[in-house]
Amino acid sequence: MEIVIVKDRAMVGRHAAGLIEQTVKSRPAAVLGLATGSSPLPVYEALEGKNLDWTDVSGFALDEYVDIPARHPQSYASVIRREVVDRLGLDGRRVHVPDGRASDLDAAARQFDGAIRETGGVDLQLLGIGTNGHVGFNEPGSSFASRTRVAALTANTREANSRFFDSVHQVPTHCITQGLGTILEARRLVLVADGTHKAEAVARAVEGPVTSMCPASAIQLHPWATVVIDEAAAAKLTMQDYYRQPASPVRTETGALR
Repeated sequence: MEIVIVKDRAMVGRHAAGLIEQTVKSRPAAVLGLATGSSPLPVYEALEGKNLDWTDVSGFALDEYVDIPARHPQSYASVIRREVVDRLGLDGRRVHVPDGRASDLDAAARQFDGAIRETGGVDLQLLGIGTNGHVGFNEPGSSFASRTRVAALTANTREANSRFFDSVHQVPTHCITQGLGTILEARRLVLVADGTHKAEAVARAVEGPVTSMCPASAIQLHPWATVVIDEAAAAKLTMQDYYRQPASPVRTETGALR
């Protein structure tokens, strides 16, 4: 993994946006994996100021609540439309969100997973991380081989997401989420996090054992994963000095390494 530690939340957004910019410029018909929640918002804000051609870009959301109206302001269909499609000017017909109100939720999950594969797969998957180590809505205990599926939300996740609703009782109990196996098939993963409340989860994901009890630790298995975090989220990493070193040696004018 590449670990990038920057000063603050805004810089996390700008750095991750730069990686997405590189992807779209090198592949105009790129397929992006789109995350919701609070962590990715600075990324989308930073992308708004970039002069990119989004005409042929496609997107797949990580997840959606079950049994919430698509027009509800906190449905992920609404969040993706507001924060990504409308903000950046993507073609809404190319941006897909799981159908959490389908009459057959299992079939809807399978169809969504199949649609990702039919596009040729995700070029860059943006990820956040929950305080319990979840990515997407893959809660602790999720299989690393899991596909897009219906899943229950833990009390921890529902409490964390209650800030977007009037009370925790309004937070749906179930979701459709891309599985860890689905996520790991993306060609590149970019995980973003900021704040001291994410420090423990980040440390477990980056330096802890690869375990289903910290689903985000699955990124250690990926050949091209970048973690972009601010100083606060990096606070519990034990190898901060190492991560701050350049990816390759820097030579002085005399040719000596420094």
